[in-house]
Amino acid sequence: MSTDTTTPAIDMDALMGFVFRAVDEVGAALNCALVVMGDKLGYYRALADHGPTAAPDLARRTGTGERYATEWLNAQAAGGFVTYDPATRTYTLPAEHAVALTDESSPAYLPGFFQIAFGTVRDADRIVDKARDGDGLGWGEHNSDVHDGCERFFRPGYAANLVGEWLPALDGVVAKLTAGGSVHDLGCGHGSSTILMAQAFPASTFVGSDAHAPSIEVARERAAEAGVAQRIQWEVASATTLPGTGYDLVTTFDALHDMGDPVGAARRVHDALADDGTWMVVEPVAGDHVEDNLNPVGRAYYGFSTLLCTPGSLSQDVGLAIGTQAGPARIRDIVTTAGFGSFRIAATTPFNNVFEVRK
Repeated sequence: MSTDTTTPAIDMDALMGFVFRAVDEVGAALNCALVVMGDKLGYYRALADHGPTAAPDLARRTGTGERYATEWLNAQAAGGFVTYDPATRTYTLPAEHAVALTDESSPAYLPGFFQIAFGTVRDADRIVDKARDGDGLGWGEHNSDVHDGCERFFRPGYAANLVGEWLPALDGVVAKLTAGGSVHDLGCGHGSSTILMAQAFPASTFVGSDAHAPSIEVARERAAEAGVAQRIQWEVASATTLPGTGYDLVTTFDALHDMGDPVGAARRVHDALADDGTWMVVEPVAGDHVEDNLNPVGRAYYGFSTLLCTPGSLSQDVGLAIGTQAGPARIRDIVTTAGFGSFRIAATTPFNNVFEVRK
């Protein structure tokens, strides 16, 4: 029996095409840090406010070094984030880019997305070490850019969709909350989703819980600033030990896939809900098969899954690690295993699937 050991012919055009694609990838990786830099130093805001700007003027307006401003602007121009006019040596942030990079009220607001990616990459060397033995790294062990960036990325989408689109897509939930219902926001993080609901439904009461104590402290501060502190009880608790029963609504935003024991968490939610209660599960948008997710959004989510979400799940008891791109069928399997009888996709966005789960 012979074995063919012939070396395949190399297509040099294909090879060099991949090399130059790799160069672009490196530039994109560096730009992740540059966007965070521009956000934190106020570069994007200054460009949005003043129109075409020369590098010395950007440095002066932001109180930063001119050489840094110059190189940052050139990198942004090379990447197409700003435009450059050689005649006037000025740089312009297009209006559409200004919305995405400076308008925190827009669902297209992106600095938080870059910030969580930047923070995730900063901890990547720790994940490499953990991956050798299949160990995990807990959410609380990451740097603050991960925590702050996560909230900044998801908050605009929640603000744009939660009250106006997602809750109305659930059967009878808005009527209950308008009349005065009880809600538990499981895995609430910094509390942006909890606070949005509390502001929209003043007759209802809310509990927000998260296993990460520093996030709960931030949530308490944000609730006080928003004037809803009296109607929200904050708890440091794991997903499988969430306090209370008889809830009309339990919500879980972009967190089920991070849990070590999502089936155990689902069982606890089942027990905590009123008989006619609803569990709204918001998860990253995904299809049921790998090939469904081989697109730019899926690529980003698989990256976060490898470096952030899967290690987080593996750090907990059970460590099921379903991944960020679990898909509706996997979520259905989790909730039906936990005893729920009804499951459907209630709404979708470019970044999220919204599931309605009932007994």
